Amino acid sequence: MSANTVQAHKPATGRRHKDAANKVLNIWGVVMFAFLFMPILVIVAYSFNTGRLLASWESFGLDAYFSAFNNEVMKASIVTSLQAAFATAVTATIFGTMGGIALARAKHGAKWALGLVVLLAITLVTPEVVEGIAMLPWFVTLGVDLGISPLNNGLVRLVAAHTVETMAVVTFVIRARMAGMDRSLEEAAADLYATGWRRFKDITLPLAGPGILAGALLGFTLSLDNTIVSSFIQQPGYTPWPVYIFSQVRVALRPEVAALSTVMLVLTLFALAVVGYVLRRFGENTSNIVKTMTGSSSN
Repeated sequence: MSANTVQAHKPATGRRHKDAANKVLNIWGVVMFAFLFMPILVIVAYSFNTGRLLASWESFGLDAYFSAFNNEVMKASIVTSLQAAFATAVTATIFGTMGGIALARAKHGAKWALGLVVLLAITLVTPEVVEGIAMLPWFVTLGVDLGISPLNNGLVRLVAAHTVETMAVVTFVIRARMAGMDRSLEEAAADLYATGWRRFKDITLPLAGPGILAGALLGFTLSLDNTIVSSFIQQPGYTPWPVYIFSQVRVALRPEVAALSTVMLVLTLFALAVVGYVLRRFGENTSNIVKTMTGSSSN
């Protein structure tokens, strides 16, 4: 065999090995994703179970959905969760937008910016159990001892606690969106005597728009999923959906829980699809949408 034949054979063998390795990795990836998402599919399937218990399949039907929507306690917990999640998304997005833009515009090495980042990072890494234990006596002190009556409302407590947890995430998402963006448009507007509010409304806000939208969705979903802190600070009549499910699991998991969980899953996926559509309307490509949603820099 000539030297040229041997040299041509080696690249071909290397390509075959690389292709085989890629196929194995692809198969492994599919298996892992199937393993992770299979429980969700099982819950969706068993939401159509007509049996009394979730794990005991009897037949296919919509009885669980009709029963769930006729259960006043379940509906109240869903409404409480949606109200708290929406209010949390709005509140966390307002504060997160101000914090994210401020951090993106801060001068390099600014001490206040470093301090704010450290404070937000501590909020992210603090265990939720610690936050729940800390917030409960704090709300009691402010609401009962000091007489700040709004903090005696269960919904207000949920929104305040969830905002503290989600605001850091929203801030980092918007900061990543704004970091490195060209400020020449703002400077040009300033040269044309545009006021600070006009520059913010017409230039800064549209540039931060995809990050703000992504942060709002993350704030909504994080609040909707909050269980530990909510279980500490909840009040009678304001039991959120995750806490209600947790209490039901300790007794017996019924198909009605799976039915409403499926409905909430569909609503969450619909919200995600709407955000993705809006981001595409902003001219974002798929990779930039993912980077915006995960808080990565798009530059």
